[in-house]
Amino acid sequence: MKSRVPVLHLLQVATLSLLLAACGESALPNSSAARPDQPTPSGWSTLGNRAVAATAKTGASANASPAGIGTWQDYAPAERFATQNTSQQTIVMPDGIQLSAAVSLPADADGNSAQGRLPTLVTLTGYNKDLPGNTPVSAFLGRHGYAEVLVDVRGTGSSEGDWDMFGPIEQADYRPILDWVAAQPFCDGNIGLYGESLLGITAALAASKQHPAVKTAFLKVPMADAYRDIVFAGGQTSLSFIPAWFLLVMGGSTLNPQTLTDPVTGLPRTVGQLQHALTRQEVPLLLKALIGDSDTVYDNDFWSSRSPIEHAAQIKVPTFILGGLQDIFQRGEPLLYEAIKQHSPAKLLIGPWTHTTLGAGLPADGVPALERIALQWFDHYLRGMDSGADRLPNVTQYVHGLDHYLTSEDWPHPRASAKRLHLRGDQRLTEEEPAAEESSRTTIQYPLGGLCSASTVQWTAGLAGNLPLPCFTDNRFAETLELHYQTAPMTEDVYINGPILANLWVSTTARDSGLSVRVDDVTEADDIKPLTSGLQMVSARAMDDTRSRRLNGELLQPWLSYTSASAASVEPGEIVPVSVEIFPTSALIRTGHRLRISIGSSDFPRGLPPAPQLLSSAAGALTVYSDAEHRSNLVLPVVPADALNQPR
Repeated sequence: MKSRVPVLHLLQVATLSLLLAACGESALPNSSAARPDQPTPSGWSTLGNRAVAATAKTGASANASPAGIGTWQDYAPAERFATQNTSQQTIVMPDGIQLSAAVSLPADADGNSAQGRLPTLVTLTGYNKDLPGNTPVSAFLGRHGYAEVLVDVRGTGSSEGDWDMFGPIEQADYRPILDWVAAQPFCDGNIGLYGESLLGITAALAASKQHPAVKTAFLKVPMADAYRDIVFAGGQTSLSFIPAWFLLVMGGSTLNPQTLTDPVTGLPRTVGQLQHALTRQEVPLLLKALIGDSDTVYDNDFWSSRSPIEHAAQIKVPTFILGGLQDIFQRGEPLLYEAIKQHSPAKLLIGPWTHTTLGAGLPADGVPALERIALQWFDHYLRGMDSGADRLPNVTQYVHGLDHYLTSEDWPHPRASAKRLHLRGDQRLTEEEPAAEESSRTTIQYPLGGLCSASTVQWTAGLAGNLPLPCFTDNRFAETLELHYQTAPMTEDVYINGPILANLWVSTTARDSGLSVRVDDVTEADDIKPLTSGLQMVSARAMDDTRSRRLNGELLQPWLSYTSASAASVEPGEIVPVSVEIFPTSALIRTGHRLRISIGSSDFPRGLPPAPQLLSSAAGALTVYSDAEHRSNLVLPVVPADALNQPR
C-alpha cells in the first residue's frame, strides 16, 4: 500500500535492501463463439466469499449503456483555477478523539480561494497527510474546481487515538468524518471518495457505509481480501509486504512535521503512536505471524472485517477500479469490480503495472492518462455533467504478448472456455491425458526460491524493478531448481484471460511443503517471460467447493478455507491433491511460442511459511505426480482469438 512521499519511498527502498541481502502436440484450439462486439452468455460462476456461496454469473447488467461495450475518449476540459489553498482542520469523533484534516480549496492566480459550494473529494490516509508530497490529494483535480479533504485516520499522522488498521473502530469513524465534510460551507453535498492503495482501501470501506452525500468512488489499486490477496496468500506470511507497509505507517508518524512545529502536542502523540505500534499492533502482529499464532495466521473475523470484498454488497455508488497485472493486489482488483457491478455501475481498468508504476505508459490505445479518467468520472457523477463516464468500456485490460489494451463487456471474460492441459512425465503439457506408467519428478524443498525473479519485483511493490537485474524480467534463474512442463510450439495464437488453476498430485519427504507455480510465455528465442503465479501450502489445501468458481462446470478458482479447523496434516510420502490458485492475468501466447509452468516449493520474499510450517517444510524433497492415477493438470480460461481484433 503505497504513498508517493519521497521520504517514505526511501524507507521502502531500505526495507527492500534488507530483504535482498537476506538472500510435438497441437496447440490449444480456440473455439468459435459470438461476435466480440455482442453480449454473450457466460459459463462462469462467481467466486464466493466468507459470507456467501458461489452463484451463477448474472452478467454486467448494472453496467449496461447505449454504447454497448463502451468506448474510450480523451476528456480534456480547460482548467478552472490556477492553484489551491490548504488549511488544517480538526474533526471531533463521537468519543472525543480529534482527527486532523487538510482542506484544499481551488484558488485563482492571485491566491483567492473559490467562493460558494463545490463538489468535494475525500481521502482517508494512514501515511501522514502533513509529510511533503501528501497534500493536496490531486492538484490537477483541484484546478478543475474540486474541493479536497485529506484526513489522517485515527492513530496516524496528526490524529489522536490508536490505529485500528481498517478495523471496526476505524470504520466507525468514516461516517462522522463524512458528516463533517458534508456540513462544511465549501461542500455542495456531493462527495467523491478517492484514493490509491491504502487510501483506495479506506475509500472502498467508506463507500460501504452508504453516507447519503457520497455519490461515487474512484479506487486505485485497492485490495479485496486482506488475507488471500496479500498478507497470507497461500497460507504463507508476506515478508515483502507486511514489514514495508508497517514501516510506512510507523515512519509517517515518526517523521511528523508537527512534532517539531508543535512539540507540546505533537511529541506525546507521536510517542503514543509508536508505543502502540511496538507493543499493541504492528510489531506484535508481525511477530505473531512469523511464529504461527493461530489467531493471526488463519483466516478469521479479524481479516474478514478488514477485507473490502466482504463489504462490497453495501457499495451502492458508481465505482471506478484501477488495477495492475503485476500489482500486489492483482487478485483482488477484478474481484471488487465483479462484486460491485452486480448492483452499481462499475468500470475496471487493468494495466501492465506494479504497485509503484500505476498509470505508466498512458495514454495508449485510446486510454487516457489516469487523472483525465478521474476528472471525467467525477465530472459525471459529482457535477452531473454528461462527460461520457457512464459510456466507458466496462472492462479494459492490457494483454501481455499483444502489448495493447483490449476492452470487453465483463470480467471474467464472458467468451472464455476452460481448457485443461495435463502434466506429463516427460515434461510436456498436453491435452492428452497421461498414461499409467508415466514417471513422477522430484525437486528439493528450500525456503528462498524465487529470490531474484519477476515475483520479487511484484511483491516489493515494483521497487526491486529499479535494480538492473535480468532475473527480474526472465524467470530462467528463479526456475533453475524447479520442475518445468511446457507445451509444444503453438500452431495458432492462444488468448488467456482470467484466473488459472493448477491441480497437482504431490508428496513430500517432510511434514509439509509449499507449492509455487509460475506461468511463463516461452518465446521462439527461448526467452522465459513471466506472466503470473500461485503459491500454496500443502497443509492449507482444504477447499470449500461451495465458494469456488467454475467455468462451464470446470473448477477454475478454488476458495481455500485457511482456517485452523481445516488445516490438514501431511504425512511423509503420502500422495495428496492440491489446488493452487494462480492469480488472474491476460496474455497472448503467440503462434510458435510455448506455455510453460514451473513448480517449486517456495517464492520468497512473496511468502514465507509461519515458523511451525517452516520447520516442517524447510528440508525435504517435493514430488509431483503425473500418471493416469494422479492426473496433475493446468486449467486455463481461453478466449477466442478473434476477440483480439479490436481497432487500436
